[in-house]
Amino acid sequence: MAKKQKRDANDVGGFLKGVERVGNALPHPAMIFVILSVILIIIAEFVARSGATWTYFDAKAGEEVQIGALSLLNKEGLAYIFNNATKNFTGFAPLGTVLVAMLGVGVAEHSGLFDASLKKMLSGVNPRVLTVVVILAGVMSNIASDAGYLIVVPLGAMMFAASDRHPIAGLAAAFAGVSGGFSANLLIGTTDPLLTGITNEALLKAGMDMELAPTCNWYFLFVSTFIVTIIGTVVTEKIVEKNLGEYTGSYVHEDIPLTDLELKGLKRAGIAALIFIIIMAFLMFPQNAVFREEGKPGIEGLKTFLNNGLMLGILLLFMIPGIVFGKTVGKLKDSNDLVKMMSKSMAGMGSYLVLAFFASQFVNYFGHTNIGKIVSISGATFLESAGITGIPLMVIFVLLSAFLNLFMGSASAKWAIMAPIFVPMMAQAGIHPALTQVAYRIGDSSTNIITPLMSYFAVIVAFMQKYDEDSGLGTLTSTMLPYSMSFLVFWLIFLVIWMLIGIPVGPGAPLYL
Repeated sequence: MAKKQKRDANDVGGFLKGVERVGNALPHPAMIFVILSVILIIIAEFVARSGATWTYFDAKAGEEVQIGALSLLNKEGLAYIFNNATKNFTGFAPLGTVLVAMLGVGVAEHSGLFDASLKKMLSGVNPRVLTVVVILAGVMSNIASDAGYLIVVPLGAMMFAASDRHPIAGLAAAFAGVSGGFSANLLIGTTDPLLTGITNEALLKAGMDMELAPTCNWYFLFVSTFIVTIIGTVVTEKIVEKNLGEYTGSYVHEDIPLTDLELKGLKRAGIAALIFIIIMAFLMFPQNAVFREEGKPGIEGLKTFLNNGLMLGILLLFMIPGIVFGKTVGKLKDSNDLVKMMSKSMAGMGSYLVLAFFASQFVNYFGHTNIGKIVSISGATFLESAGITGIPLMVIFVLLSAFLNLFMGSASAKWAIMAPIFVPMMAQAGIHPALTQVAYRIGDSSTNIITPLMSYFAVIVAFMQKYDEDSGLGTLTSTMLPYSMSFLVFWLIFLVIWMLIGIPVGPGAPLYL
């Protein structure tokens, strides 16, 4: 095993270790969310008492809205805290998706399918391209909404561990691809029609006779997939893995050759998975498919299924092959064994449930008190009044989007506030709305991986603690910070180069009006 190198406090590793030490010197992540909730409640109280109000045009609602901060320390606020605590928890976006998906993942893991599949995959993958494969898989996974957080991230850690590399580096690489690369893909995903719909609403309300297609950013996002993958690979191998050093945790991946029975089980599980995928494709893609909404073309017709029904499909995608593999190798004899496998998976989610309860309260308070919206409106108003144009304006806009993302995690909610301000403003400066939307998406994606307000941040912390029980928000933030800053800087440089060359950002979407 390689000897762990001592790093100078002034180098990158020393800086990141400092971030990690500061972050992990804080209380348990669950208690951090408690403290943040208290601070937020106090700030909201002061702002509410000031009587200040903010006005903005909401592109989703199609009307002008005036808001102020809402107090949580008055009669209504205290009632809200108590009456909505359970609803905040059960309605926490990642909670149901995580638990449902983990039922199927648990069967695939405890039947031995994951371990056997990784051995088979790694036997044919050049270790030099493993990082590229993990990050690219993460980027591509956002086609299926949030599935990448629950599948690609833990799988990336397992693949690195199986290759005798630091599992947290694999987790970080996958997380960087899934979340940091959320606005890059070779194909059109669910986010494209969602954001474009808000942009079109902003255009309509501004009296501009123009309508963008969901593919309006596709050229730029297609090329961005390779940019994100290259940057993520370099950061993983040159910074993150070196900073993590030698893995000394308790997780051990046993390198035992596959038996003939396991090979047979893999073949049968693969056939079962293929049959299931064919059935799902038949239910999704034909013109009048069961899961497709009538009258909506392309990916738009599958939006409801991808956002709500896909998790049950993922459960079955893992469970069915897991059952077939378990039956073949003799680890799954009856329904009792099946339930035990799912129960083991749920037992490991205990710490996440505690963390999710307090995280859900904080995220909900941020929205309910209007503090998140107030920060976004204030930032947007500042940039509107700055009087900057051209490429400098786009650069500042990207940086503003990245900053605001730290306080308001939802890409669509934030864009619903910002689009009515910036789309017409940029258009007056001659910038096409499709380019404005691209710039917003760069900033929004780049800081996803370092903000606790990102819905799945707590999930990733829980995954990380499987390999390092002492890890916390500080560990995750310090690990992901090089990705976030590198994505932001190099993606921004790429945008400037793209603008200087003058390539359209998508079909029928030039850079300038």
